[in-house]
Parts: sequence; C-alpha cells; structure tokens
Amino acid sequence: MVTANHYNYDTNIVSEVAFNEHLKLYNAYIGKLNEIDNLLKTNPELQTANATYSHYRGLKKSETFAIDAIILHEVYFENIGKSKKRPNPATQEILIKYFGSFENWRDEFIACGTAARGWAVLTYEQRTNTFRNILLDAHDYGDICVGFPVLVLDVYEHAYFKDYGTDKAKYISNFMDAIDWDIVSKRIAILKD
Repeated sequence: MVTANHYNYDTNIVSEVAFNEHLKLYNAYIGKLNEIDNLLKTNPELQTANATYSHYRGLKKSETFAIDAIILHEVYFENIGKSKKRPNPATQEILIKYFGSFENWRDEFIACGTAARGWAVLTYEQRTNTFRNILLDAHDYGDICVGFPVLVLDVYEHAYFKDYGTDKAKYISNFMDAIDWDIVSKRIAILKD
C-alpha cells in the first residue's frame, strides 16, 4: 500500500488554499494507485489482456499515470520554496555544462513550462548521462524511461489558475524565483555519487 508524504504550506508561489487543493489531488492519486494495486492482485483478468481494450490494459495504463502523478507531485512539492534565486556553484556547473549557461537553462526551462500542458522537468537521463529539460503533457506522456526528475514545475491549470487566472507566465516567473535550490542540489549530488 502506498502512503502519502506530508507537505506543509511553505511557499510564496501559490496561496495556501490553492496548495491545499493541490494536495487533495495528490492524495487522490495515492488512493487510486492503491485501488489499482488491489485490482491487479485480486482481479487482473490476465486471460483477456488485449492491446485495443481490456480490463488489464486499463489497469496497467492507469497504474503508470497514477505512479507518475505521485512522483511528479512529490518532487514539485519538495522543490518549491520561498526565494533562492540561484543554485550553489556545483549545481550551476552542471547547468552550464549541459546548457551553456545558467541563463540558457532558465530560458529553456521557462519555454518548456510555457509549452507544456502538464509539467516541465529538469531530468537526468541515465542512458546518455545528460541533463535535459523535458515537457510532459500528461503524467505518463512525454517522460523519459530511466529519467530521474531533478526539478519539477506543475503547469496544469489547477496549479496556477486559482491564484493567477490565465497568467501562466506570471506563475512560471514566480516559480523560477522561488526554487529551493538546496533540494535540487541534493538530488543532483545523489546522481553524482
């Protein structure tokens, strides 16, 4: 059984009301994953598995959607903070190495957030040992197999609409100014060990 992590409101990116609504979505994904896991154990209907439509296919597709939703929300909740404009020197070196400069990384990450319907993610791609900014239009659409999310920005409308209306750019700008770079740096350090 999957259990939810506990997150406290400690950011100036969104209001406490919007943050708490976001937590409700996160907890709902955990509930659904537990429901899916139970069905996979008790009634997977393996004998009717089919690529066009089957109970089993639906469970497996929903399983990855729920798992990714949980992971992406957890990384997002952990990397939003108050205000730390720049990463530490070691993390800046990584961004410079793979993007040419901190500013290039920032501009590309903002563009990913602007273009995405769901998520912008700075990810470490293990096959080529590179860092990439990727966008996901859904929790399980656009992610990289064996990718490790280092920084996550939720750009689904529910993440910003209550506080920013249609001003997605303002939400992204506020996010960029409040990244908890200490958390991001710890994630990168894990990869380099």
